[in-house]
Parts: sequence; C-alpha cells; structure tokens
Amino acid sequence: MITAVDTSVLIDILTPDPRFGPASASALSACLADGDVVACEVVWAESAARFPSADQVGPTFRRVGLRYLPLGDEAASMAGHAWGMYRRGGGPRERIAPDFLIGAHAAIHADRLLTRDRGFYRRYFTELEIVDPASVHG
Repeated sequence: MITAVDTSVLIDILTPDPRFGPASASALSACLADGDVVACEVVWAESAARFPSADQVGPTFRRVGLRYLPLGDEAASMAGHAWGMYRRGGGPRERIAPDFLIGAHAAIHADRLLTRDRGFYRRYFTELEIVDPASVHG
C-alpha cells in the first residue's frame, strides 16, 4: 500500500498542532505500518518552511520513513487539466495549482492520500481514496 501525504498532515506534526497533531501523527504511523508513504515536491517544499534550515528536511523525513517521489509528467498534466476545469467552472483562485498537483500526484503514484482537506480532493480526484487522520485508529 502506498500512501501519499498532504502538507496539512506534516504541518500538524511539525508545528506541533495541539488540535490536529496527535491524530495526524497517529495516522502517519499507521500508514507507514501499511507500506510506503510518499511526498511530492510540493508537499516537500511547503513542509520545508517549518525547518530551521533546508539541509534538515530530507534527513528528517527519511528518518521517519517518508519517501520523496517526484510528480512526473502524467501527474503534472492531470493537475493542469483539473485546475483548468476548476477555473473554467468559476472556481476562485483560492485553490491554487499546488493543491491540484498534490491530488494528481496521489492519484497517479499512490493508492490513497492522507489529508485533512477531504472535500476538495474528493471532488476533483474522485478515483482517489482519501484517508482522514481523524478516522485512522493506529
């Protein structure tokens, strides 16, 4: 089982967020026990902002079992197409391309996506299994 992880879950853990952090940490542990957990460059970069220096990001993520897996052209194309449909449908710019890149990466490279942002990903990536940290019992 391959699980892609969304930035929201990693930020919950890195902050640490008192409200969402414990559930996100437990869910990440459960997903790691089930198989690989991967992050695309968008998640990696957004999460890196929480570290004191850039050279700590990779070693820290690898130590907990997170694997970097690049987007690739198929996922990038899927993301662009979904974002275009969203904008043509009148979607405001509150949803930016990185959200679509994360969803497409998970749809192409993983079996499921671990995220707290369930509604958005369910709407635009209907084939993607969404795992909410609050619903995972490690």
